[in-house]
Amino acid sequence: MQIKEILSRIKRIDNELSARESEVKLALYNKAKVHKKQMAFHKTNKKIRFVFGGNRSGKTECGAVEAIWRARGIHPFIENRKNVDGWVVSVTYEVQRDVAQKKILSYLPKSWIEEIVMSSGKKGAPEYGIIDHIVIKNVFGGLSSIGFKSLDQGREKFQGASLDFVWFDEEPDKDVYEECVMRVLDRRGDVWCTMTPLKGLTWVYEDVYMSNDSDVWYTTMDWSDNPYLDANETARLERLLTKEELETRKSGKFKASSGLVYPDFDEEVHVIEPFEVPNEWYDTVSIDPGLHNPLSAHFYCTDYDGNIYVIAEHYEAEQDIDYHATRILEIANKLGWPTDEKGRIRALIDSASTQKTLASTKSVAELFYERGILVNTKVDKDMWSGVARVRSLFHVRPARIFIFKTCVNLIREIKSYRYADGDRPKKCDDHALDELRYYVMSKPRAKEEKQILSSSPIARDKRRLLRELNRTRGGRNR
Repeated sequence: MQIKEILSRIKRIDNELSARESEVKLALYNKAKVHKKQMAFHKTNKKIRFVFGGNRSGKTECGAVEAIWRARGIHPFIENRKNVDGWVVSVTYEVQRDVAQKKILSYLPKSWIEEIVMSSGKKGAPEYGIIDHIVIKNVFGGLSSIGFKSLDQGREKFQGASLDFVWFDEEPDKDVYEECVMRVLDRRGDVWCTMTPLKGLTWVYEDVYMSNDSDVWYTTMDWSDNPYLDANETARLERLLTKEELETRKSGKFKASSGLVYPDFDEEVHVIEPFEVPNEWYDTVSIDPGLHNPLSAHFYCTDYDGNIYVIAEHYEAEQDIDYHATRILEIANKLGWPTDEKGRIRALIDSASTQKTLASTKSVAELFYERGILVNTKVDKDMWSGVARVRSLFHVRPARIFIFKTCVNLIREIKSYRYADGDRPKKCDDHALDELRYYVMSKPRAKEEKQILSSSPIARDKRRLLRELNRTRGGRNR
């Protein structure tokens, strides 16, 4: 047998082994071990999906598998169809070759490929070149296409096409993203993005992470979420990263979290699906009044262990007391909230509500009282202590506070609440947070809360200031 023939046979064997390896890899995806957040990504029916993941968290894996499932017509959680067209968008063509394209090829059996069209390189060895598009045999008898694009092509190169999906591997420019959203409209398609938020608080932070849009879904992926990541590899990666890099590259978190008032707030922990809360847990309503600004009201419950649950929300601006009182009472009635013998509910409210306005001879508190909401204006408004108490609830594990996902404005305010130049939070977009503080300050302080506060930076700074004040007055340190 000649050397040339031997080499030819070896190549055919390698190709067959490679093809079988891809089939096995796709078949075993999330079978032996389950990456729960990958599966949540695949199962959601939202049209816009973002995965904020650290390096090696498994985000690119789920993006690639989603594209192949759709193109092949074998997605286990959606209604499949033939002749599916989609794009995979990378930062540059070089990144395409090394990341998204490589991942697609690793999961795509060669027997499923009808044609590969190359932008550069040889289609016999596509992993070494730049692919323009792959034509895939769809199980319904049609042909699907996965095209590859680069952000550095510019917005104009993303115009004109009609698509079923677009997958962004890493953060896109906003104009390209918006153009691609238009590309999937007529086919009622989907857009997803798998990214590590290395650029800080960009448009993605504002329009996706902070969004209340019901069509937008996102999750964060940490190294700890990836059951396939070896502990030794994790330890090695941690040694290679600085403390500043670790939060983003390990956890997929946005960079500027150091300025957040509540940095320990974790949506994966503190935001929960609504459930039927026992009536015995019902506690009180807390209100921060507003006219041109939003009035914020939340319904608070406490279980037998002292854990807090925020279960309902009213949050609206440019409305009068009649409107707000009606909405709050409607929510209370729907929940079966406790009332007195006259059908009235009790609530906490900002003490500023006792002041009469120019437009009324009665105060806001009096107006609420007349409409069946017995407001208690004696709330503790100490900003320093209140913020520290709320911080402690988010800090401890197991968690001590849980917010129903339907309370979208409270969640949004927590995520964006930041310090000003000094040690006080910015007085902006904090209406729900004010009444959260009023409620938390009305509750007895838990033992572990006291321990956390005693060692927190805020508590240490407060003790230092008190010592300085005592020295100034000639008193003793305490």
